[in-house]
Amino acid sequence: MKSWIEAARPRTLPLALSCILMGCFLAASTGQFSWPVALLSILTTTLLQVLSNFANDYGDAVNGKDTELREGPRRAVHSGSIPASTMLKAIILFSILSLISGISLLYIALKDAPANTFWVFLGIGIACIIAAITYTAGKRPYGYVGLGDLSVLIFFGWVGVLGSSYLHTHVWNWDLLLPATSCGLFAVAVLNINNIRDIESDRATGKNSIPVRLGREKAVLYHWAILLIGMSCILIYTVQNFSGYTSLIFLLSFPLFIKNGLAVSRLKKASELDPYLKQMALSTLLFVILFGIGVIL
Repeated sequence: MKSWIEAARPRTLPLALSCILMGCFLAASTGQFSWPVALLSILTTTLLQVLSNFANDYGDAVNGKDTELREGPRRAVHSGSIPASTMLKAIILFSILSLISGISLLYIALKDAPANTFWVFLGIGIACIIAAITYTAGKRPYGYVGLGDLSVLIFFGWVGVLGSSYLHTHVWNWDLLLPATSCGLFAVAVLNINNIRDIESDRATGKNSIPVRLGREKAVLYHWAILLIGMSCILIYTVQNFSGYTSLIFLLSFPLFIKNGLAVSRLKKASELDPYLKQMALSTLLFVILFGIGVIL
């Protein structure tokens, strides 16, 4: 059980929850919110995140990307604590569970919406499952060519926030691209820390992440750009939709993002850098909660 919990990587779950909660808060601020939709959204995204983590553990092991050079937490398949065949079965199981949960969510959320809306969201859901699996698994994993950052921005930002908000309101509001981009970029920052930490092992095994392509020095500048653009997007949205000074409560989370950027700039050892993945993920969740409190009040 301990090996399965480690393979599920609970510290990544705050990121999955952050985009869904942002969409829920934005919907609630308009007076349109459904608890069944919110709870099923959280369940579905949690299942997808665990699926992604299992697939990542499996894919890196069978593709030879997990080696003794890797500095991060031990992987279940590579260490032998979970056989590759068993992990593959778990991937199939969580794919099915994600699909069942997602269809249940769409049935409840879109029962009064046009029929084609259901099929559009079902297609998006299937794309989420495919993206979760093929990040490091399969013949041509897109995570090995530096496309992981774009995928995280899309699914942890735009799809997560805009999609969850629409399931409550049945209205597309393109202004929400700004808070959605903030959530997505802060999730990309977590991935970037992970890739900076593993830069040497990734380079040795041919995993061409953004930091491997840029080099560590430029990857740190890239990290600062992610953080600053993410903070700027939510500031622009708040100014455009200013509803009182309580809507600025989220600013209390900004020092945590600055602290993260300073740590990434300063720390060189992977063991010292690793805790800042969790710190960035929890800072993102706190940011979303504070933002939600502000827009609801």
